[in-house]
This record gives sequence, structure tokens and C-alpha cells, in this order.
Amino acid sequence: MIMMENGDIEIEEEEDSDSMHPLEDASDVEHAVECQALVIMRALHVQVREDGDKVQRENIFYTGCHVKDRVCGLIVDGGSCVNVASKLMVDKLGLHTQKHPKPYKLQWLNECGEVKVNKQVLVSFCIEKYRDEILCDVVPMSASHVLLGRPWQFDRRVIHEGYRNQYSFVKDKKKVTIAPLTPTQVFEDHIRIKRSLSEKSKKVAEKQKERE
Repeated sequence: MIMMENGDIEIEEEEDSDSMHPLEDASDVEHAVECQALVIMRALHVQVREDGDKVQRENIFYTGCHVKDRVCGLIVDGGSCVNVASKLMVDKLGLHTQKHPKPYKLQWLNECGEVKVNKQVLVSFCIEKYRDEILCDVVPMSASHVLLGRPWQFDRRVIHEGYRNQYSFVKDKKKVTIAPLTPTQVFEDHIRIKRSLSEKSKKVAEKQKERE
């Protein structure tokens, strides 16, 4: 559900929940993966209304990062036992993948069932001045482009400050603190993406009609 500016609530069909980021163009929509990460899509559908100091009380950590100079979504989820890179992002940016040393099957909590994980990718990303390279499993995921799980938290000895929903750690002898986007920023970003995808989809449809 999305809270609109006039107070109305818009309920989206499940099939529309795949579209979520600037990397997708209209041609990607029809190939969008049906699987969703264990992370609830609520992060992308938060209400605009912010309740003072409690703004992050019910939100997972969602922020933006840059991968190959492209803006991507990034989620930190301590409940994930692996670091994950979205297959859409990997394909779109042409990132080099490698065979997974220990392929396995991942069970999603939805109708998609099991997903075979047999590829890994080294993702170089930055969040403002923080730069890093993380080895991620390549998995169909529409909640975000990058998901940092327990391996990242363990390797970087990350400390989570629950009240502010911020993560801090030391890298290259410098303290790094990363903060999440506000619900309003996430909401506006999601609306902008949806509009962009809709416009591109119309253009593709018009071109197809012209060819016919």
C-alpha cells in the first residue's frame, strides 16, 4: 500500500511490485523476476507521514549507493546469512560473475519456491566517502540491488545503533557511519521510479505499434 499526498491509500497488485529502481528500463519489466527477497517490500512503500524521533522505529535499513556510477538501492539485513546482489543489477551493469564454489538452493518464503544460487559477483560500491568491495551471491531480487547481510556485518565488525537505525564501523583506520534514507525520501524515490517506468513502457508500446 502507498499513502498518497491527498491522504488516499493506493493498493498495488502483486505483479506491479517488481519494478523498483532506476536501472530498469521498459524492456526489463517483462523479464522482471517474480521472486522477492525475505526483506519485506514495506521499505519501498512506507507512508510519507514521519513521527518525529520514531521515524525509523518500523523501518529496515534502506539507503542509496553507487555502483559503476549508477545509483542503486542498498539494504542492510542482519537476518540474511549471505550478501546478495540483484541479478537485474548484475545483468544491467554487465558485472563479471564467477562460479559459486559451493552452489546451493535458497528457499524463499513465497510461491516462487527454491532458487538455485550458482554465481557470485564482486561488487564495488560507495556510499558517500565509504568505498568497499563485497563478494555477493547473485540472486533474483526486487527489493533492492544490493543486500548486505551477516557476512558484511561480521567482516566489518559493524555496530548497529537501533534507535537511529545507523551502522558504524572502522575501515582503513577511519570511523564510518552510514545512515538510512528517510521514509519520505524512499517514498519519493519509489514514486519517481514508478512514473519513469510507466513512461518508458508507453514509449516501447508505441514503437511496437509503429513496427506493426
